[in-house]
Amino acid sequence: MAHQRIRDPLLDLVEFSTSELERTLWKVLQTRPFQRLRRVKQLGFSDLVYPGASHSRFAHSVGVFYTARQLMEVVHRHVSEDQSSKEWKALAASLVHDLGHGPFSHAFEKVGKRLGLKLADHETMSDTLIRQGEVAEVFQEQFGRGFADDVADIIKKDGVKTVQHAVVSSQFDADRLDYMRRDRLMTGTQHAAIDFPWLIANLEIGSVAIGVDDTPLGTIETFVLGPKAIHAAEAFILGLFQLYPTVYFHKATRGAEKIFTELLVRIVTLVREENLAATGLPRNHPLVRFAQSPVDIDVALTLDDTVVWGALTQMSEAGPLSFRVLGSAQRS
Repeated sequence: MAHQRIRDPLLDLVEFSTSELERTLWKVLQTRPFQRLRRVKQLGFSDLVYPGASHSRFAHSVGVFYTARQLMEVVHRHVSEDQSSKEWKALAASLVHDLGHGPFSHAFEKVGKRLGLKLADHETMSDTLIRQGEVAEVFQEQFGRGFADDVADIIKKDGVKTVQHAVVSSQFDADRLDYMRRDRLMTGTQHAAIDFPWLIANLEIGSVAIGVDDTPLGTIETFVLGPKAIHAAEAFILGLFQLYPTVYFHKATRGAEKIFTELLVRIVTLVREENLAATGLPRNHPLVRFAQSPVDIDVALTLDDTVVWGALTQMSEAGPLSFRVLGSAQRS
């Protein structure tokens, strides 16, 4: 297989080499669960405020993998012994960490919490998709049965923490480094600029004490920034604080999320009460099927942003008669 390339607005050229690992990850990228992420926006309803913020979980996931490779080079500079097995699993985890996000991402999880929909939780959904089905089959074909489970464990933060885990989950992980830069670029906000090349150039591996409250629990090997990067580190922390009120928690975005949550809660409730006519949706619509079978992974895979947007016209045609009938049934 020749080198495969993806052109990215933030990273320019993202290449997948002919190595055994990257050939396998390219196959994972072609699977149905991963391709679904093209139809799930990274920032949910933020494009109502920032029209350019229509980038997908697909693009972000590829960016996290690219950034993880850069962080792994830092690991290579400080860890001399061969740890390729741990490295490969961490890089695989960086690519598939967001596999389970549903329509409009975190807004969909609020619906799940209200109604007890287990697969609306993206971590539960991701874990299932990695351990079972098409993605697991690709990993198993190349690396054996245990590889997919180990990748899922890294994302769940289970098992012994290694420096490779820090690439996937830490205060300076590939996920955060990609979404900070990508979300800033795509929204067009002038907040949260960071000096990424300088931060990477001054990144080191250090032993950091951990604990709960005043109880020490030992130390872990993770990323630390050298003294020359102190001002860049301050900008990194400040950038995170700036993104939340200006982008992620913008009042218009939160308002749209609230409307979305109430709408989907209503739809699921009506389906559960066998009042399908009041939804305006056909019996085989993905939202209806998910309300009826919320633990079916194949049904959950049919959900994405486009499914919800496409359903709005049908919902609007439910008609007053359906709701009057529902109201009279409740009064009686």
